[in-house]
Amino acid sequence: MGMKKKAETRTELAEPAVAYGALNPTSLVGLLGSSYATSTDFDLLNLARKGVSKKALLSLAKQISLTIQEVAGIMHISERTLQRYTPATLIKTEHAEKAIELARLYQRGTEVFGTIDNFNDWMKTPNYTLNGEAPLNLLDTSIGFELILQTLGRIEYGVFS
Repeated sequence: MGMKKKAETRTELAEPAVAYGALNPTSLVGLLGSSYATSTDFDLLNLARKGVSKKALLSLAKQISLTIQEVAGIMHISERTLQRYTPATLIKTEHAEKAIELARLYQRGTEVFGTIDNFNDWMKTPNYTLNGEAPLNLLDTSIGFELILQTLGRIEYGVFS
């Protein structure tokens, strides 16, 4: 009588890729224009000058789990105006810059936190180093973006934030 060997099931936990610097998330900036997935600052400058399509902006918003209302507030554009645009409408330079800044911030946050979901949770949680504000509430100004980037840098290097 032969004994049947049970199939072994092994559960292994993989270490996060970010621990080895190997994390390569889909480029969020690339959502604004596929040719900008790996871009230089001059590529982004040209994208800002050309403008970002409403379709690309909505794609970015969906990827980073922000509502059209939240994106409109960050970009200083009325939600109604944004909704009136056709998908192909190019959003002009000053608003395109904000969209690029937003994509770069979320890409950086994803690198630091390992996943976009972890970063989204952090963005919506009041933070002591940001005067008790949720980082998401600071995105209405460039200074707020800079404060968040500085905080991400501290987190990356293990400084209490």
